[in-house]
Amino acid sequence: MPSPLEGRRLWIAGIGGAGMSGYALLAHAWGADVRGWDRVRTPYLDKLEAIDVEISDEPPPPPDGWEVFVSSAFADRIRGRSRAALLAELVSLRQAIVVAGAHGKTTTAGMIAFCLERLGRDPAWLIGAEVPQLGANAGTGEGWLVVEGDESDRTVADLRPQVAVVTNVDLDHHSTFASRAEVEELFDEWLAHVPEVVRGETLPPYDGPLVLAGEHNRRNAACALAGLERAGVPRDEAAPVVAEFTGAGRRLEQRGTAAGVDVFDDYAHHPVEIAATLAAARDDGRLLVLFQPHLYSRTRHLAADIATALAAADIVAVADVYPAREAPLAGVTGKLVVDALAEERPGMPLAWTPAYDDGARFLAERARPGDRILTIGAGDVDRAAALLLDLLR
Repeated sequence: MPSPLEGRRLWIAGIGGAGMSGYALLAHAWGADVRGWDRVRTPYLDKLEAIDVEISDEPPPPPDGWEVFVSSAFADRIRGRSRAALLAELVSLRQAIVVAGAHGKTTTAGMIAFCLERLGRDPAWLIGAEVPQLGANAGTGEGWLVVEGDESDRTVADLRPQVAVVTNVDLDHHSTFASRAEVEELFDEWLAHVPEVVRGETLPPYDGPLVLAGEHNRRNAACALAGLERAGVPRDEAAPVVAEFTGAGRRLEQRGTAAGVDVFDDYAHHPVEIAATLAAARDDGRLLVLFQPHLYSRTRHLAADIATALAAADIVAVADVYPAREAPLAGVTGKLVVDALAEERPGMPLAWTPAYDDGARFLAERARPGDRILTIGAGDVDRAAALLLDLLR
C-alpha cells in the first residue's frame, strides 16, 4: 500500500502528549517526515525514537516550510493547525472505526483493535490509554484504523470514518455542553455522515465468556462485537478473541507497595465506571479515593462535603484540587488528604504518568500500614462525589 503522507513535513508542538505522540507515530509510519517539540519528556516519547524531538521550556520557531500542528495545551502560544485537524486527516486516509461515548470508549476501542490484531487484520490504532496486550496506545498497521474519538470538545464531529460506535450518550463534559440534549444533538449530526453506525444503548449486554468483570464491560463487549461485524469480522470469529481482552491500562492496576501501603490506579472517569471500580475494590481495609477531574476547580468545594460526611469513617475519601493551593481543611477530624501534584502544565493529561506517580507518593507518605489507596479520575465530579458518598456511608 502506498504511503499516504509521502513527501509531507509535519512539525508538532506538544508531541509528548498521549494523543499527539500517537498521531506523530502514525504520520511517520505513513511516510511523513515528522519533528516536534514539548516542554517535558513524557513516557509516550519512548515510542518516537525515529522522530527528532526537542525538549525545552520555550517552543523553538517551527522549521521553514513545515506544516505546523499544535496541541491544545499550547494553542495560545504557537500558531498552527489543531490536534483535531491532524486526527481528522489521518482518519480520512484509511478505512476507520471511531469509538466515542460518555464512558467505555477506551475499553471498546481497545477490544476492537486487539481483536483485529489477534485475527491477523494488521490494524492501526489511536487510543487514549496504553493497551498492555497491544504494547502501546498507538499502532501503525496497514489495515483498519481504530480511533478513540473525543466528544469533550466536539471534535469527533469532524471525523469521517466508515464505522462509528457510540457506546452511550450522557452529560459528562459540563464546560462544553449545557445539557444532555446538546450531547445527543452532536452525536446525531455526526452520525448522519457515517455509513455504518453502532449505538451501544440499543444493544443487549454480551452474554458470553469475558475476562473483564462487570456489566459495563459486557456492554463494551457488545459494542465492540457490533463494530467488528460492521467492519467485516464475523461475530463467531471475534467473540473468542474479545473474551480474552484484559483491558486498557489504569484499570484497577496495582502500581506498587511501600511501607505496607498498597497503591492501585484506575481511570474510571464516569460515575458508572466509578461504581464498578469501587465495588471491585472494597475489602476490609481502608480505601482512599482520589478525584482528578476535568473541572478540577469544582473539587475544592466537594472536598469539604466529602470530608464532613466521612470525618468519622475508617473508609476515607481523598479529594484533589490539582494542584493544592490551600492547606487541608481545618477542623476535619477524619483523614482527608488533599493531593499536591508536583507540577502543573496547562492542558496536561490528568493521568500523565509522572504527575500520577507524584500524587501516589504523596498519598503513600500519609497513609498507614494496611491502607489501600485507590486513585480514580473523574469527569463529572458532582455525580461522582454523590455516588461515592452513597457507597461509603
